[in-house]
Amino acid sequence: MTQLAGKKIAVFGAAGHTGRFVVAELLRRGASPVAIGRDRNRLNSAGFSEQHVELRELSAVAQLSLELVFNGADAVINCAGPFLDTARQVASAALRTGIHYLDLSAEQASTADIYEEFDAAAREAALVFLPATAFFGGFPDLLLSALVEEEPGITDVTIAIALDHWHPTEGTRLTGRRNVIPRLEISGGQLVPLPQPLEEAQWDFPDPFLRQNVVALPFSEVPVISQHLRLSRLRTYLTSNALADIRDPTTPPPAPADQTGASAQKFLVDIVGRSGSATRRLSASGQDIYAFTAPLVCEAVERILDGRIRAFGAQAPGAVFDAASFLKSLAIHGHVIRTEIVHDV
Repeated sequence: MTQLAGKKIAVFGAAGHTGRFVVAELLRRGASPVAIGRDRNRLNSAGFSEQHVELRELSAVAQLSLELVFNGADAVINCAGPFLDTARQVASAALRTGIHYLDLSAEQASTADIYEEFDAAAREAALVFLPATAFFGGFPDLLLSALVEEEPGITDVTIAIALDHWHPTEGTRLTGRRNVIPRLEISGGQLVPLPQPLEEAQWDFPDPFLRQNVVALPFSEVPVISQHLRLSRLRTYLTSNALADIRDPTTPPPAPADQTGASAQKFLVDIVGRSGSATRRLSASGQDIYAFTAPLVCEAVERILDGRIRAFGAQAPGAVFDAASFLKSLAIHGHVIRTEIVHDV
């Protein structure tokens, strides 16, 4: 039994694609999830009742209603995107209720909003607020933090993300239509607008992806990383095939490929960090970016509630947790099939 035994974790947007993975992972860890959604029928169709999961219906995103549905919870995981529309409201209710807040945002603007608006208040209340604790955002931050722990002088970073395909969820499609705010990257030590048109290049990934066409496309890792690491340059690339998939309206949603409901999608995150004297490379691979987000965010909740944290406030995962230990926990459970640091590449 894990440290989450007996802990009540509210899952906002539980009936969504990723929300269902989060509820299942919380159950696996011995927690008592509270599935929250706007539609009782969707909550029922998700099979939560058969799993003896407590259901709480929310008819609209209203401050008073949110406080009521969070009553008795130790933390809330916000799985309801677009987070530009939900993060501020859910985080505000979490603060007033006195519970920890985490979300899965890949959106730069909503992530930056949580840091700006809630850091001081969360620190004062001895709470941890972790936006973007997901495949995009928190995972690259943890990988880079592990790299920086070994080579503290790293200031120039490239993140390259390979997906063998990207079958988007309904939430990803909604976010794409909603998130029209210009993206930022780090150049010259400053947050600057991503140059247009998007830079195209090639990247030599480790096996099995090898050389791939990539396009410059940063996600929420930019505000997450810049929250605690001072870099002179941060550039993020995504494989071009993945961008083509999500731009194509006929691309189907993810289909389950095993008993857990995870799809067959393969991913690899490749990070190269440079300092004045050395270059370090860390790669991590796994299956299904949506399913993978569940153990990532649940590991974060578990560590927050059992006290394995370095600070309160609105934080980046790499600032709150021991990154190497966190990644090792994911690998032990089979959620990351490879992590390795290569010196002087």
